[in-house]
Amino acid sequence: MLDLATTQALARQLQTARRTRTPLRQFSRQYPQMTLEDGYAIQREWVKLEQAAGRTIRGRKIGLTSRAMQLSSQITEPDYAPLMDDMFYASGGDIPMGDFIAPRVEVELAFILGRELRGPHVTIFEVLAATEYVTPAIEIIDARIEQFDRDTRAPRKVFDTISDFAANAGIVLGGRPVKPDAVDLRWVGAMLFKNGVIEETGLAAGVLGHPATGVAWLANKIAPYDEHLRAGDVVLAGSFTRPTPAAAGDTFSADYGPLGTVAFRFV
Repeated sequence: MLDLATTQALARQLQTARRTRTPLRQFSRQYPQMTLEDGYAIQREWVKLEQAAGRTIRGRKIGLTSRAMQLSSQITEPDYAPLMDDMFYASGGDIPMGDFIAPRVEVELAFILGRELRGPHVTIFEVLAATEYVTPAIEIIDARIEQFDRDTRAPRKVFDTISDFAANAGIVLGGRPVKPDAVDLRWVGAMLFKNGVIEETGLAAGVLGHPATGVAWLANKIAPYDEHLRAGDVVLAGSFTRPTPAAAGDTFSADYGPLGTVAFRFV
């Protein structure tokens, strides 16, 4: 375990990296003894810094929800991170490329909670009952910690990703909100277009069999830290497409069929 002074110092580095858009070397190279708990400890210290700077938490994200991603990261469960208020962008508008280092785009569903969920024994049925509505979303992920080391090209470890807000950097909500019992959420599908060309397609069942499963997991996972999901929280349930790289000038559109479209342009 890393000591408090070290986790606080690394959190300050991440805050600076996000502000200056300057990527950091992988923490796991400097501290090969890092654990999952160290990653979350750094993440919590970074949240404190953001809150001290006036930012607020609007919800949470769940990542690494697919079996393939868990195998590649050598873990057996998803990860999570906060959604800060300055990470939200409007659908249909322009998003400054200068807000990011190396952005990539993923397709997800967002759960907007009507009442709180407090673990440790939350079930998928309680998630659905507590959800005010579900809406299409696009997550913009980024790398304040280098995805691949600049010299060795070694990929970052999951401890690095967790430290780095689980790679979260932006959220775009849109489309048509629906009640959680209005559709079979497992069969919600989307086509992701980049500059008019289909890059990815997927079904929400790719997220742990049902996208609400991850929300229940999250409520239970954070309970030991005396944390819970609050009424009004936005919870990104996990991507059901692979990340798609973005560059200035790229236009993205995620077509969710009956649930509408989320679209924006990087400028």
